[in-house]
Amino acid sequence: MDVDWGLFWSSLWPITRAGLLGTIPLALISFALGLLIALAVALMRISGNRVLAGAARAYVSVIRGTPLLVQLFVIFYGLPSVGLVIDPWPSAIIAFSLNVGGYAAEVIRASILSVPKGQWEAGHTIGMSRGKTLQRIILPQAARVSVPPLSNTFISLVKDTSLASLILVTELFRKAQEIAAFSQEFMLLYLEAALVYWVFCLVLSSGQSHLERRLGRHVAH
Repeated sequence: MDVDWGLFWSSLWPITRAGLLGTIPLALISFALGLLIALAVALMRISGNRVLAGAARAYVSVIRGTPLLVQLFVIFYGLPSVGLVIDPWPSAIIAFSLNVGGYAAEVIRASILSVPKGQWEAGHTIGMSRGKTLQRIILPQAARVSVPPLSNTFISLVKDTSLASLILVTELFRKAQEIAAFSQEFMLLYLEAALVYWVFCLVLSSGQSHLERRLGRHVAH
């Protein structure tokens, strides 16, 4: 394959810019909202209330048991049939946040359960309520345990945002598609998009390793 290096270099910045202004913000917003959902669902799972626990289990089961693409299409293409029309960007954020919530909820729940029960008893001994013990003692310890799997979830989300191109969200892969459609150099542009995704993930993986090392030193001390 003859490589059109002129096209490669001229399209590199537009694709990277779409990633920086579209893909990364979309992933960050969705991940932050997803973590809030995940925390709520995890607390419902361990609450002891059968109704709340059952609802949380059902939510996790549905999210983990259905493809993200289907969830995205239900929100963007399906909801208008019942009178609820949502623009592409909010649709993508809703779908990705709900998906992250379903997967991260189990990570957070397992992290909370990994904290020794003696920590709950210690909080009770010094007069803390269950809520205060959770907030000040349990969650900080659980957070350190959950960093590696949650970081992996975020890196996966960055790649999964490419699905948003299917509902016309302008992000990294959508920009590559637009340039490819104009130039007819599909292989080159798609490989270039893959390269940019790869670089993004390398940077994020490096940040994850640095964070884990810092947390490890903190725990060791």
